[in-house]
Amino acid sequence: MNASRLISKIKTHPAYDRVGMILCHNGVVRGTSRDGRKVTGLRVAVDRQRLAKVLDEHRSRPGIVDIQVEIAADADLSIGDDVMLLVVAGDVRENVIDALTDTLNAIKTTVTAKTEFFS
Repeated sequence: MNASRLISKIKTHPAYDRVGMILCHNGVVRGTSRDGRKVTGLRVAVDRQRLAKVLDEHRSRPGIVDIQVEIAADADLSIGDDVMLLVVAGDVRENVIDALTDTLNAIKTTVTAKTEFFS
């Protein structure tokens, strides 16, 4: 995964002149689950059709120019590995922050399913 590559892709968008902010989310495998148990790894499954719909929906929001995402799907990940890169570009702070938050939440709740490995 490479955030610079995703940002470079956004910079080629025909409407890039409307961009005033680019925000990045870099999710990584942490060493504990939300309930505090020690995690040794993670595997993520992705519903690609649902992901395309989520991206289309959020790209059409007011002020949003582009959204790019990479997800480390169907691979055994270790502590510290990148799980997801999400990059959102748009006009003003309020639009971009809200779009990043809402897109991230939609991906986490409707697109991906994670399996945590415990010691």
